[in-house]
Amino acid sequence: MMEHPAAQAAPFARRMTPLLDAPSPAATLPRLLQRRHLQPRYQPVVDLGQARLHGHESLIRGPEDSPLHLPDALFAEATRLGLRNELEWECFRAGASGYARQQGQGRLFLNLSGAAILAYWQRHGTELASRLLAGTGMPPERIVIELTDHDPRCEDLDELRQALQALRQRGMKLALDDYGVGHASLHLWLELRPDLVKIDRYFFRDISRDENRLALLRALLAVAHQLKAVVVAEGIETQEDLQTAADLGIRYAQGWHLGHPQAAPASGLPATLAASLPSTSLSAQSGGSGRTALHLRVQAPAVYIERHSNDDVHRLFQEQRLLHALAVLDARDHPVGIINRRDFLEHYARPYTRDLFGRNRCDTFMNPAPVLVDIGTCIDQLSHVLTSEDQRYLADGFIITRNGRYDGLGTGEALVRSVTEIRLEAARYANPLTSLPGNIPISKRIAQLLDQPEEFIIGYADLNSFKPFNDVYGYWRGDDMILLCAEAIRRHCDPQRDFVGHVGGDDFVIALRSADWQARLSASVAEFNTRAIGLYDQQARQEGGIHAEDRYGSLRFFPFVTLGIGVLRVQPAALATEGSPRVLPEDIASAAAHVKRQVKQRNLAMVVEPYLHRL
Repeated sequence: MMEHPAAQAAPFARRMTPLLDAPSPAATLPRLLQRRHLQPRYQPVVDLGQARLHGHESLIRGPEDSPLHLPDALFAEATRLGLRNELEWECFRAGASGYARQQGQGRLFLNLSGAAILAYWQRHGTELASRLLAGTGMPPERIVIELTDHDPRCEDLDELRQALQALRQRGMKLALDDYGVGHASLHLWLELRPDLVKIDRYFFRDISRDENRLALLRALLAVAHQLKAVVVAEGIETQEDLQTAADLGIRYAQGWHLGHPQAAPASGLPATLAASLPSTSLSAQSGGSGRTALHLRVQAPAVYIERHSNDDVHRLFQEQRLLHALAVLDARDHPVGIINRRDFLEHYARPYTRDLFGRNRCDTFMNPAPVLVDIGTCIDQLSHVLTSEDQRYLADGFIITRNGRYDGLGTGEALVRSVTEIRLEAARYANPLTSLPGNIPISKRIAQLLDQPEEFIIGYADLNSFKPFNDVYGYWRGDDMILLCAEAIRRHCDPQRDFVGHVGGDDFVIALRSADWQARLSASVAEFNTRAIGLYDQQARQEGGIHAEDRYGSLRFFPFVTLGIGVLRVQPAALATEGSPRVLPEDIASAAAHVKRQVKQRNLAMVVEPYLHRL
């Protein structure tokens, strides 16, 4: 990743040594590589979905008193001297060694260019992964290779794909770095199919106020979903941009707002940062079942990475036959991994395994990237565990935490059962035409939102001139119009943060927490109004509408059916004043219906009003 400009500029203000007095860079760089004087810096990568530290990216520095302190100077000199591949190898080694030595948590992102990988592959072949990590103490399963600066037009793309496949077979993940600039192109994305795509900071700069960037990002996220890649947001520098990234459903993020590069890896998220992360515990998918991870918790013992050995793990599994897994904790009770019972016992059954590894630290056969779930997380949100390509997560289950500390385990079997029950309940209350949640889930959703401090939006939508259309064309075509409305609204809402319900007939309720809610609703109206014309016959399209009887039995002209939305902005924190009666979901629904009537009376596409609680 290209570092924040301030990260490279700041040292010049601190270091005033004239360059004339400094040693020659040409003489210095080979010596730095030979003596291993490069200094890694680790920048946190944060998991927004689980509000925890996911890992770090390793960045590099030269010695403080050297003109090669900054990475730009290092790599420019390496290129001039023809030592670029040697420099990248040493950066990789230094980053991995330092991370293992300091017991960094989670995954480690390490940068390598396509040219360097090809050079190493031609030299080491299938032994490349073991050569890269030799002597570092880092297992390949915790490494993410960030591919930088490779031109997809080069004829060596097939060989690069072969080299990367060998690394991935050893357990490493592949990330495409700085997507959107330089050579990080859609061509390369399609050819290499990376596990992660790090989208360049350019696209996230002031994203909360730039509709064009938002539109581009939504398109990139759609591509990522299709190609089964996870997106990492780079360059997050403000709380507003962080909130918007979360609203877009982006899983991982890094940037100065989330943590500066430091010599020592972070051991967790600072309390102030964890508190500022966007709330994701409230699921929008089904109106909310009310069930949380507490309903899945199994109280189970755990082992400590610094105190327990593999023999201790084996003894616990022998004593507790129903224990499906063991959480591995650090000294502060924070989970750092999970040990699957079946996998562990299979390893231990092999000849000499106990003799070789029995007294070793208990992380030998540990999965270092477990699913961590806060005890208050809605079960509705955990369906991603069931659909994960890595089926270890379903077999291992997940670790349940309370305020970041270990609180118990959850099993994949219990999660499947609970998710199935929730979906059956949602189907029971769904509208039979659109399959959208009906009145009971709508009320539940509004009640959940009222219990949260953040502002939310309620949109009450219905169709103008729908009854005459239904009378002229019949209920079958009328159903097509209602289905079109449901599709248009649902398409432009974020399934992770927004909720779409169908009251009945042509009435819909939309509950939104997306920061760009107004753009989403406007897009829904625009799409519906354009596509609805296609449901009319040729004559009606030419005339701009139809002739039909009104409610008084008089024949008159009705224009095309259009979508109108009455919007209510609700701030629960402002409503919770001492002594005032509790605001109920029906209060919100009634107020939203009142705003919707204004839409019809004023012949507008949308009217927005704040919710004012009347005592």
